[in-house]
Amino acid sequence: MQLEFHQLERRWEHLRVRHPARQRRLLASLAESGQQTPIVVVAAEGQADRYVVIDGYKRIVALEQLGRDTVEAVVWPMSEAAAVLLDRSLRLSEHETALEVGWLLAELEQRFGYGLDELARRFDRSVSWVSRRLALVEILPEAIQQQVREGKILAQVAMKFLVPVARQSLEDCQRMAAIFAERHCETRQAGQLYAAWRKGSPGSPPTHSGRSRAVFQNATAGAGESPGRRRRRAVTRSGDGAGDCEPSAAAVGGRRCRRVGSPAIEGCAASDRAHSKPTPPHRRRNPTGEENAC
Repeated sequence: MQLEFHQLERRWEHLRVRHPARQRRLLASLAESGQQTPIVVVAAEGQADRYVVIDGYKRIVALEQLGRDTVEAVVWPMSEAAAVLLDRSLRLSEHETALEVGWLLAELEQRFGYGLDELARRFDRSVSWVSRRLALVEILPEAIQQQVREGKILAQVAMKFLVPVARQSLEDCQRMAAIFAERHCETRQAGQLYAAWRKGSPGSPPTHSGRSRAVFQNATAGAGESPGRRRRRAVTRSGDGAGDCEPSAAAVGGRRCRRVGSPAIEGCAASDRAHSKPTPPHRRRNPTGEENAC
C-alpha cells in the first residue's frame, strides 16, 4: 500500500546508526530504479490512518531527499512490540554492537514496561546479559550516544573504549569522544589513544586530570592537519607520494608510530616533516659525463 510521509510515526528511528556511504548508495539506487522493497509498518494504536515505522527508515530519508511524497509499505498485523522483536530476529545477519542492543532494550523497558526477566526471555538471553547492555546506555553520556547514531563515532569504538573511560572520568570520556569524532577514528586508531590514556605519565594514576589533559592535548595537536598535509595523506594512500605519519601505526621512514599522545608522536611528526620535503630533481648524464636536471 502507498502511504504519505505525514502518516508515519518514526519513533524507533533513534535506534538506527547512520552510515553515510551506504545512504549515498541507497539514494543512487532509488533514483535510478525506484523503491523495490517496501518499508514495514504496524497500525498505530488508537490513531486512524497512522502507522508506526518498524523498518525502512533509511529508505524514507532517501525518498524525501528525492522529493517523493509517498512510500510503498507493508502492514504487519501484530502489536508494535511484537513487530520490533520480529524485525530484529529477521536482521540477525547484520552485526549489532552491544550499545545498539542496549538502545533497543532500554526503549522496550521504557515504552512497554518490560522488566529484566521479560527482556531476557524475549531475547533468549540471561538477565545479566540484559543488565550489562542496559548499563552501557546508562553510563555513556547522551551527547556521545547521539554522535554514534549520526555515524560520527563508530558504535564498536564507543563500546570498547569510551565506556571504560566514562566509568572513571566523564570529562576524559568527552575529550576522547571529541577526538574520535574529529578524526573519524577506526578501532585501531581509537585503541592507540585509549592505550595512551591508560598509560599516562609515569607514576600518575589513570584518573589524574592534569595528566589526562596533557595526553589529549598532545593527541589533538598530532591530529591537527593543514590542508597541505591532508593532500599529502591522500597522495600517500594512492601510492604516488611521500609517507605521512598515520595515527594507526602507519610506516613512516621505516618506523612505526606506536602510540597516540605519547613521545612517539613527536618522532612521527619529525619524520613526517623530513618526508614531506621537496624531492631533489632527477639527474641524467649527457655523453660528456656532465649531469643535467630532468
